[in-house]
Amino acid sequence: MPHELDNILISPSQPDFVERCTKIRAGVFSATHFDGKDEREEQLDAILNDVGQRDDEAVAEYTEKFDGVKLTPEQFCVSNEDLEKAHKEINSELLKSIRQAIKNVKKYQKEIFVGNKKENQHPGIKYTPIKRVGICVPGASAPLPSTVIMTVVPAMVAGVKEIVVVSPPRYKGNIHPVTLAVCYELSIDKDYQNCQIEVYRIGGVQAVMALARGTKTIRNVDKIVGPGNAWVQNAKKKVLGLVGIDSIAGPSEVLIIANKKANPAWVAADMLSQAEHAPGSAVVFTDSQELANKVLAELKKQVKQLDRVEEIIKCLENFGGIVVFDDMKDIIDHANVFATEHLEIQCGEESKKIAEQIYNAGAIFIGDYSPVAVGDYWAGPSHTLPTGTSARFFSALSANDFIKSTSIIEYDKKKLAESAEDIIRLAEAEGLDAHAKSIRIRQQK
Repeated sequence: MPHELDNILISPSQPDFVERCTKIRAGVFSATHFDGKDEREEQLDAILNDVGQRDDEAVAEYTEKFDGVKLTPEQFCVSNEDLEKAHKEINSELLKSIRQAIKNVKKYQKEIFVGNKKENQHPGIKYTPIKRVGICVPGASAPLPSTVIMTVVPAMVAGVKEIVVVSPPRYKGNIHPVTLAVCYELSIDKDYQNCQIEVYRIGGVQAVMALARGTKTIRNVDKIVGPGNAWVQNAKKKVLGLVGIDSIAGPSEVLIIANKKANPAWVAADMLSQAEHAPGSAVVFTDSQELANKVLAELKKQVKQLDRVEEIIKCLENFGGIVVFDDMKDIIDHANVFATEHLEIQCGEESKKIAEQIYNAGAIFIGDYSPVAVGDYWAGPSHTLPTGTSARFFSALSANDFIKSTSIIEYDKKKLAESAEDIIRLAEAEGLDAHAKSIRIRQQK
């Protein structure tokens, strides 16, 4: 009897091989981006405009409509007492793990931060932390306290003074306690006492617009970062220019490059770990038909052991695939076109060599013992990554996203005199006489 997942196996012998590969990539792209003809685009614009016009009132209405929670504007902000209460009640072993994860992320972000490195100190440029940053923390399908660590810590390392965390109130009318506990843990960090963290129990498109424009109860921010569903990411695109954004960061996706040396059970487990985000894309590229068959068998076996079986299977059908290619070169070429968020390479001792040939990916996980979960929670790099093929031009979130550079130009009389005629010549070539005169007037005795 055929299984629902049989359709995700794609082999070169199939007459529609190219079309099916293209369809997977198109599906991943459409899960992230709304196009101009999509009715969701109209709904998105309507919500953004409504919040822009009606302020807190509209935010409250959409919170009740989409999150099922009725709040007054005065209830948007989570009190410090509630944050502290959640922190006190968190499991001690979990708190220990959270603290170590924070330490790991701090270490990595400090090491890659350009703002305070001596080799980057130049008289012609200065780096300044962004003053006020908004951070979107998803919470609809599951609480994601790890996202607080992976977004707030890089901002703190960069020197941001005001951090505004927004997350939907999907847990008993509030943000999940473990997420609140992490916010409190970071707010009392002794290394960053000058950093103020505000937490608001709002999410979705309405939260993005509230951050971008500001409301009577929420001051506007300068940049919005963080992962989220297609609605949140497309809202971020819409407000770009009013504020800065990091990237298009969601929904989640993984591409696994695997050869015959890979463990099919582990490959299947890694696919399911992304598909459970629902939506979440999980794709395998392999040059081994035997491995492909074994991964499919493992998927059928393992998916039955999960809680949300139907959702995950549907997700794999819509955004998943096990694709068999003729050779590894073809796989690498397609992987670079795919430009995935998470790229795992499980090819034994060849994994590092293959990784060197990948230039489009949000994050690369090399070897059998580097599943996405290591990056999601522990290793140090942020798990807020570009999705929907935008890894072609966006990067992983880091402390460097929370600073801006300003050019510094300082000439004295002698230096200007040495260059004056060249500058005048260039200005006159463009027909900008006033530009030329601004130089010439300084050369008159």
